[in-house]
Amino acid sequence: MSSFSTDKKDTQESLSSSSSGATKKDQDLDTTTGKGTKKSLLHENIYTVPNFLTFTRLVSAPVIGYWVLQGDYTNACILFGIASITDGLDGWIARRFNMQTIIGTILDPMADKTLMTILTVTLAMQDLIPIPIAAVILGRDAGLILASFYYRYISLPEPKTFTRYWDFSIPSAEVRPTMISKVNTAIQMAYICLSLMAPVFEFTGHVGLEYLG
Repeated sequence: MSSFSTDKKDTQESLSSSSSGATKKDQDLDTTTGKGTKKSLLHENIYTVPNFLTFTRLVSAPVIGYWVLQGDYTNACILFGIASITDGLDGWIARRFNMQTIIGTILDPMADKTLMTILTVTLAMQDLIPIPIAAVILGRDAGLILASFYYRYISLPEPKTFTRYWDFSIPSAEVRPTMISKVNTAIQMAYICLSLMAPVFEFTGHVGLEYLG
């Protein structure tokens, strides 16, 4: 009888210990799950040299536009040339030193579109490019910008909040232009660049420029 009681007591202690172990294991699983959730919300380093160069190009766009409206085409051309150099330099540095970021793939075309948009508007206001061509360029760019905002939202990891949407250290969809888009942008930039240079080198209204348009 005494032996049975002892066995029963040992069995109860064993069950209690097993239950405690299971509870601890469940807690560990919960902790692991919690850590797993945190890992899915990792941020990336956005403070890189390529992103800084891209940002300077973004900031230079309104300055160039201001100089165009003031008729200071020489300074506008010089700053536009510097901005064009940074456009190629930031990508080379990012690839060469492995500094690619998701925000970089978004910020780079955004800087290009901002520069193109401001130049298109200001050059049209100065009668250096025709209004219909300006409308086509702006319409295409507006569509691309709206699409980028949409894809940013649908690819943003949960929870989708306003603060997290504008926190570009949180990666989302990567933006990669197609070949036809690259060719179109190259022709577009050449046209805008030549239109900007035309009053400086006195070939405004040249038939070649009109044909390119």
